[in-house]
Amino acid sequence: MSHVEPWLRGPVEGVIPTLQPVAHSLMYAREQLEKLLPALTVEQVWQRPGNAASIGYHVRHSMGSIDRMLTYLRGEPLSDAQLEQLKAEKDERRDLDGVALLQHAQGMIDRALEAARSTREEELDSPRVVGRKRLPTDVRGLLFEIA
Repeated sequence: MSHVEPWLRGPVEGVIPTLQPVAHSLMYAREQLEKLLPALTVEQVWQRPGNAASIGYHVRHSMGSIDRMLTYLRGEPLSDAQLEQLKAEKDERRDLDGVALLQHAQGMIDRALEAARSTREEELDSPRVVGRKRLPTDVRGLLFEIA
């Protein structure tokens, strides 16, 4: 029997209809990471074939992006710690293997799913701003960017 993707499993409990694609996308990403990351060694996580960015960078950057978008979703600016983390995402961390990266990713994806669950329909068009330039967006846009 083939694996049924989240969007074919029906509605995610506690998530409004408008945000079902967000929840399904986050669930799918989590499941793919759960399949791939645990088997990776530190060497594989930080390998840079053809000088391309490593798997470790991509996972750390994706999860850092979710963290930053959740901050904007709450209507807050980024903290100094988040700005430092952004700079450090490209740094190789030999203490992070596939299992450690997965644990980090699972926690961040859980936070994003909780944000989707706690968002009400009437909040979707609430204005938000992103970055130092305070670019305009809204709750809906941020949640879809997270997904």
